[in-house]
Amino acid sequence: MNTLFMHCRPGFEGEVCSEISEHAARLNVSGYAKAKPGAACAEFICTEPDGAERLMNGVRFTDLIFPRQWARGVFVELPETDRISVILEHMVGFGTCGSLWLEVVDTNDGKELSTFCRKFEGPLRKALEKAGKLVDNPSLPRLLLTFKSGREVFLGLADADNSAMWPMGIPRLKFPREAPSRSTLKLEEAWHHFIPRDQWDERLSGDMTGVDLGAAPGGWTYQLVRRGMLVTAIDNGPMAESLMDTGLVQHLMADGFTYKPRQPVDWMVCDIVEKPARNAALLETWLGEGLCREAVVNLKLPMKQRYAEVRRLLDRIEEGFKARGVKVSIGCKQLYHDREEVTCHLRRLDVKRRA
Repeated sequence: MNTLFMHCRPGFEGEVCSEISEHAARLNVSGYAKAKPGAACAEFICTEPDGAERLMNGVRFTDLIFPRQWARGVFVELPETDRISVILEHMVGFGTCGSLWLEVVDTNDGKELSTFCRKFEGPLRKALEKAGKLVDNPSLPRLLLTFKSGREVFLGLADADNSAMWPMGIPRLKFPREAPSRSTLKLEEAWHHFIPRDQWDERLSGDMTGVDLGAAPGGWTYQLVRRGMLVTAIDNGPMAESLMDTGLVQHLMADGFTYKPRQPVDWMVCDIVEKPARNAALLETWLGEGLCREAVVNLKLPMKQRYAEVRRLLDRIEEGFKARGVKVSIGCKQLYHDREEVTCHLRRLDVKRRA
């Protein structure tokens, strides 16, 4: 149980290794990170038996940027037949688990194993329940089996309240046919990740106002309108007629980096393709000057040193708010629907909503 296994977007294995190594050093957990480029996963091998557990207990999964999912455990070689018996043998040292997820890595080879997992889950679940290793109790650790192939599986554990909300960290969101672009799923996923579902009616209510910087054709505006908000869409390009027909959108042809609303709004969202430092500066201005209460902004990533650049920008943003004396919560995640970018969510903690 001294290995921490993490899922990620293919091509970002190095960022996961850098990030988890930084946390391990902070917590004095000795070990080393390793990954193969394009494998969509990474490992942190701890040199102490309880290292992986201490590392997971010392980090909130929601605070991690690049890992999509994680679990502590061991790799198990499987035979071609009677795989269940081998898995049960390796679970002798495991306690009772409260749920079961079968996962694969986000590669073409991994996707080919999805059918196998669907067929294997039923018999495995029955065997685990019969052996007393699985009950329906979300307060107990989740059993996560990540199949690298039909012959190798990572047998892992993770606390249900300190791991991904979805298997492999991939949300099953349906693209709305009436949305102007697929980018709409980025904002919807951001809300799922950053805002507890029981707070949506309060923090994403229909009597709110929002600004979408770089809005055209309206993928992100669509999500605001879908919640019933009045939206000011800022972009020199055209907006989808279907959005304009709702009567909830005012389209202003202006520069998203210089526009400021006459009155503070509840939400500012921005998916402008620009250098990350400029988009980070937007966050400092809008939250720091009280132009909005919450914001979701994407930061496009450089080709190299991506984790280091994100960490530098987040530290700069945090220091900027401290200098202003402004209290802001900051979250950052590379979401499933992101590509060469990360999504930041910020919320003013010292400003109450105007009636």
